[in-house]
Amino acid sequence: MPAAPTASKAAAPPAGAVRRPVLLAACVALVAALLAVAALAPLPYSVTRPGPTADVLGEHDGEPVITITGAPVREPAGELRMTTITATSPDATVRLTDVVTGYFSGERAVMPREAVYPVGDSREEIQEHNAGQMRDSQHAAVAAAVTYLGLDEDEVSIELNLADVGGPSAGLLLSLGIVDLLRGDGAGGDLTDGRVIAGTGTIEPDGTVGSVGGVPLKTQAARRDGATVFLVPREECADATAEAPDGLRVLPVATLEGAVADLRALAAGESVPSC
Repeated sequence: MPAAPTASKAAAPPAGAVRRPVLLAACVALVAALLAVAALAPLPYSVTRPGPTADVLGEHDGEPVITITGAPVREPAGELRMTTITATSPDATVRLTDVVTGYFSGERAVMPREAVYPVGDSREEIQEHNAGQMRDSQHAAVAAAVTYLGLDEDEVSIELNLADVGGPSAGLLLSLGIVDLLRGDGAGGDLTDGRVIAGTGTIEPDGTVGSVGGVPLKTQAARRDGATVFLVPREECADATAEAPDGLRVLPVATLEGAVADLRALAAGESVPSC
């Protein structure tokens, strides 16, 4: 008799073929876990937005921003608006989702926390530092304007009221405000020619204009509040024009004297270089 057929036995898969799906699943799970942790972990960034602006020729918190005694003061028709940014507090938690959405948003930006808060570890230390910078900026703004106008500080008293605005970036606009209140365009008209002029920039006592931060957001704040011209430190032209809103002309400045000259030329309809 022929031998009874035996059942065929499937060949066992190689050991590696069994392990690959298991390893792949483990890797996927690990990556997913890492992404979940990254999404929830706090990151050293701050989310910033266009902040409020203030007309240095007008009032802030019910008081004149610039008070001058000892010399005749003009009544300008236009506005000179200093610009600011607002940022999440230094102890706020910023996560990966905030960074990603901020990167793709045109109305906010994500900046390294040390760029927004370079000094201090607590809210109180940072506020004290920013207030000190603003005080120094105000002193420099007065000194630059007085020097430019050739005034005698013993006869003219200039007080500035922006105590709750931190940082030095209002210096240029404060100096321009003093010039406009005391001399205007030098020919009986306003330095602004009745326009809403905004800007940003530090100022040194000798009138040198220095760079600041958050310029793209400040251009948005300026246009939001009606400005048609924005003054920016020359070295930050590229940042200012990268996302400048429609209808906002950006002018580069390097000194207080140059800024005054450009505004006079603009009022007279003359050619003024833009960024």
